[in-house]
Amino acid sequence: MSRRKTRPRTSAASAAPAVTAESPCPCGLDAVYGACCGRFHSGAAGTAPTAELLMRSRYSAFVVRDEAYLLRTWAPETRPKDVDFDPAMRWTGLEVQGATDGTAFHQHGTVTFTATYVHDGEPGALRERSRFARHDGAWVYVDGDFAE
Repeated sequence: MSRRKTRPRTSAASAAPAVTAESPCPCGLDAVYGACCGRFHSGAAGTAPTAELLMRSRYSAFVVRDEAYLLRTWAPETRPKDVDFDPAMRWTGLEVQGATDGTAFHQHGTVTFTATYVHDGEPGALRERSRFARHDGAWVYVDGDFAE
């Protein structure tokens, strides 16, 4: 998810939803958070091996408001100074429509997804085609285009 579209912002100190190691992973894969995206957030599993897994782990980082993970997985040339989380925004689901390249055999990849949310009680969806690249051997988020 990128910052091209204007969103209400608040401090990263806003309370994150309660997700434990045993909770279902927010990214939608059939695994618990600790064994899925949580292992990348903590660094226990190194870095995400594909662009799609990085995108899923970044979505989960938005859910749990893990600013450090988001910043360290953002390409240096497009990385913001900080990540502002909107306390009125609750991410509710992720559906990946497709991915191109982005495996161990590639230097670039894209992932197209829809992330659903509730903002101030109103449901919505963010559709994006995200671009990823390798930086120092690890996948990083570069930027993305929003679809209507």
